[in-house]
Amino acid sequence: MAENLLAIDNGTQSVRALLFDPRGKLIAKQRVPIEPYYSDAPGLAEQNPQVFWDAVCDACQGLWQQPGVLKDSIAAVALTTQRATVINVDQEGNPLRPAIIWLDKRRTEGLPRLGGLWGLAFAIIGAAETVAYLCAEAEANWIRTYQPEIWSKTYKYLLLSGYLTFLLTGRFVDSVGCQVGYIPFDYKGHRWAAKWDWKWKAVPMDPSLLPDLIPQGQLLGQITRKASEATGIPEGLPLIAAAADKACEVLGSGALEPNVACLSYGTTASINTTHSKYIEVIRLIPPYPAAEPGLYNLEIEIYRGYWMISWFKREFGLSEVNIATERGVEPEVLFDDLVKAVPAGSQGLVLQPYWSPGLRHPGPEARGAIIGFSEVHTRAHVYRAILEGLAYALREGKERTEKRSGVPVTDLRVAGGGSQSNAAMQLTADVFGMTAARPHLYEASGLGAAMDAAVGVKVHPDFKAAAAEMAHKGQSFEPDPKAHAVYEELYHQVYLKMYSRLRPLYQNIRRIFVR
Repeated sequence: MAENLLAIDNGTQSVRALLFDPRGKLIAKQRVPIEPYYSDAPGLAEQNPQVFWDAVCDACQGLWQQPGVLKDSIAAVALTTQRATVINVDQEGNPLRPAIIWLDKRRTEGLPRLGGLWGLAFAIIGAAETVAYLCAEAEANWIRTYQPEIWSKTYKYLLLSGYLTFLLTGRFVDSVGCQVGYIPFDYKGHRWAAKWDWKWKAVPMDPSLLPDLIPQGQLLGQITRKASEATGIPEGLPLIAAAADKACEVLGSGALEPNVACLSYGTTASINTTHSKYIEVIRLIPPYPAAEPGLYNLEIEIYRGYWMISWFKREFGLSEVNIATERGVEPEVLFDDLVKAVPAGSQGLVLQPYWSPGLRHPGPEARGAIIGFSEVHTRAHVYRAILEGLAYALREGKERTEKRSGVPVTDLRVAGGGSQSNAAMQLTADVFGMTAARPHLYEASGLGAAMDAAVGVKVHPDFKAAAAEMAHKGQSFEPDPKAHAVYEELYHQVYLKMYSRLRPLYQNIRRIFVR
């Protein structure tokens, strides 16, 4: 009987084809690196959509070459992708322009403010600037304004998940769980927004441009003959709706209950909890669809999270990278040594990780900052301060979530690339003062997608059963009391006060350089 699950995970740095058994064991994996984006001008981030499809095909074809991989053992396929990457296609599904990647920073300035009752309502509650910021950030508004000929030819406006789903099934459909972006989506009702909703005025478009939505764990379609020839996936296999990569990562880490938080140490660092109730931790910033239908992921994110680690390696870590290459080890091993060489608290060096601004907290004026330099500090201190600053920011997110939801976080899971660092895991446990555990598998987002597929074809009867069978705790790290005491003082007496004290300076910088 076919019981194995194929998950395709299209992340920012790579595409992975992953084969899981019903117990959550990774049978085989094929990873294909991709160039995240190219940039023709400052702030732009685009990619040829064919790059993603070619990588999906190569990853799947590579999987079939591995020993022990049997196609007839596969019961279903699921797809998870990076969020908020958009693609305009014609009636045949051919891209009309490059994909705009989620890292893109283009803005459409000068758009008319929301008027009428909605405009008045947002002005009264002090949210007019937030809505204006959202309108300026929406990729659809930029394309409609500056490339009207592309917009007029657009048959469907798709997220990357919807584009790849079309190529796999021939249908313009997408999962409810993948809808994260500047689109007129009802995040509370998990459907396209009602006709009267303000989102249609903020991001104007014909509703027919959007794909049909299918709930998580239900059938998107079957693998077509054309897709089968390109990928090697057997024709006719069901493609089950999963969710975006962060939501699948939360599910794959086992964070199904509101008291369990999942930290994601990826390009964007985030903290997520799963709730049955719609709650805006920060007003006007909605919770995103969870990988389990009908549930919400309350998320606070640090946009340039572990990107800062890549930045540090590029700018200051050349010697470690070269030594690692000579020794045949991963550079992270040597960077862990940098962390261990510095005491908890980085001898007073404190970092605020707002390398990219937010909508409300931090606001659009936010900048990153490092304070507390003295003659004792080295690049090792800076590296540790980056990790500590990210942990401080996510701890603040935890406390905001607890305050808004009324549910204390008692269990901490840590996923994403940064979770592979033992030093980062220990530091996280020390900052939070809580046990921090990895999922049993690094490929947590792929595992979450496989869990959606397992429920969809009744390999497991429901998500509770799937989680019990497939998502397990891995290695745990206990907080060190002495380190935690240092972090408590720095967090309360320094970190939490930085943004309010520095905000006037950030506003001046924005006024001087953004005109």
